[in-house]
Amino acid sequence: MAADPQHLGADIGFLSVLPTWGQNLQAHPHLHCVIPAGGLSPDHSRWIHPQHRFFLPVKVLRRVFRGKFVAGLKRLFRHRKLYFQGKLEHLSQPQPFPAFLRPLFRQDWVVYAKPPLGGPEYVLQYLARYTHRVAISNHRLVSRADGHVTFRWKDYAHGNKKRKMTVTADEFLRRFLLHVWPRGFVRIRHFGFLSARRRRQSIAISRQVLAEAPRPRSPTPTATPPPVTTWPCPCCGGTMIILEKLTAQQLRLRFAEWKDLLDSS
Repeated sequence: MAADPQHLGADIGFLSVLPTWGQNLQAHPHLHCVIPAGGLSPDHSRWIHPQHRFFLPVKVLRRVFRGKFVAGLKRLFRHRKLYFQGKLEHLSQPQPFPAFLRPLFRQDWVVYAKPPLGGPEYVLQYLARYTHRVAISNHRLVSRADGHVTFRWKDYAHGNKKRKMTVTADEFLRRFLLHVWPRGFVRIRHFGFLSARRRRQSIAISRQVLAEAPRPRSPTPTATPPPVTTWPCPCCGGTMIILEKLTAQQLRLRFAEWKDLLDSS
């Protein structure tokens, strides 16, 4: 999509980090990716900024994601790498599986996108905590006694409540060893102009073209300007502008994230 001139028309780069754990140490593999907002032109002579408010159009992203995801399922099924058990066992046959996939294209999939909480700097600080760490840090360990281990964990399903969990030593080791990497496995990967073979040259070119052509003030001239308030800025005395409105729940979540960041630092 990024290479398509209709959407961006640029050579992009990004990095991804693969944590595999959740707060309770159970298997929870997921990716964190950092993608620069834009990319180099095909001839690497200039930096191309996004045409949309988001990096790429979300409505197109969700259709592409749906197509890629279903195509991946079909490929795994074709190579007999999908396993069905229990009530899903009938899907292992050639006829029921395509019939199961067909209705997936009748509805839009959800691709959720919003500005990063706290800005790009906060996102990088948050991600930095995952790059070279193990599944649980020492400060979360409470006690080890009578063949049991107690540790602290955060219950995201119930308002980020902090709880304590006690499991047998064997169960604790089993959960911890779920996240020990196989020898030679690469957890942090770089793609596009951030790949190892191209990174040094591409970053130098990116800095050069960005310095020569500053980012335009507004990539979407038709966008409605943010509403102006009557509140004066306590620093400069100018009129303050509303950038974002938060619900009480969003305020609590954002406060919890900043508190976690301060606690970890």
